[in-house]
Amino acid sequence: KTVEMLYGGKTVTKYNQLGKEYPIILQADIKNRKNNDSLGKIFVRSDDTGKLISLANLVEFKEEGSAKILARYNRQRAVTISARLVGDYTLSEAIVFLKKTVRENIPKAGIEWKGKSEELQEASNEMFIIFALALLTAYLVMCAMFNSFIHPAVIMLTVPLSVLGGIIFLLLFNNSINIFSQIALVILIGISTKNSILIVDWANQLRRAGKNIQSAVLEACRLRFRAIIMTSLSTMIAMVPLIVGNIGPGAGEGSRMAVGATIFGGMLISTFFTLYVTPTMYILLTKNTKRIDAVDLELSKQLKK
Repeated sequence: KTVEMLYGGKTVTKYNQLGKEYPIILQADIKNRKNNDSLGKIFVRSDDTGKLISLANLVEFKEEGSAKILARYNRQRAVTISARLVGDYTLSEAIVFLKKTVRENIPKAGIEWKGKSEELQEASNEMFIIFALALLTAYLVMCAMFNSFIHPAVIMLTVPLSVLGGIIFLLLFNNSINIFSQIALVILIGISTKNSILIVDWANQLRRAGKNIQSAVLEACRLRFRAIIMTSLSTMIAMVPLIVGNIGPGAGEGSRMAVGATIFGGMLISTFFTLYVTPTMYILLTKNTKRIDAVDLELSKQLKK
């Protein structure tokens, strides 16, 4: 109570003058309250002996800092952090750094984003949904075109390869996965499956002509090899200016590099592995299926009868 009264103050009575009341506050002088050493000079009376004893003989003083204001968000203590990006760092890199720092130092703390950071987080979450919808839409369209669920599945196997290639090249160019690279990954769904479509469609035509599965797919790879290489090479060459033109800092450098590196790497990896993965999976998944023209052959037999 003594320390509380001297440093916090206590109203002991009120003074009345001309009909107005003024509180009389008992408190230590402001000069002593600002000096931490004054705490040890405060005397309190002992309950046992009745003598006055200084606080310096009873307690140990330790100085610690505390916030003047304890802000709250959703009924929980919160701290607002505002920062400005400097150098060549992007907002995505700053968010990743902040998440890592909080996870390592304050594992139980949560983060609520505001401003541009919040918009970027929401856009990133939406891009994952868009990516999934793009995959589903492409698969369903090809199911309708090929009149099969197996052939589109063979074609869609090139998508993970293109995504892997895009991410690898992003890391090689010291770039991060941001909104621009995510858009490029969605674009890769369309342009990377094109090569597999050429092989699968031509193999189906050869099977209708009477060839077996293995001969048809190998012949399709041989016949469509030049078309696959030329279309893929033209796409990769078109991405070179986006990559080479961003070696030095400049306006829009991060966005152009993200798009260029993602599409270039995705097409390079997917083109190389498509010539191996697509024929192999085509043979494995279709070896137990009926001939492409099985219905037409059966109908012809019935008509001849």
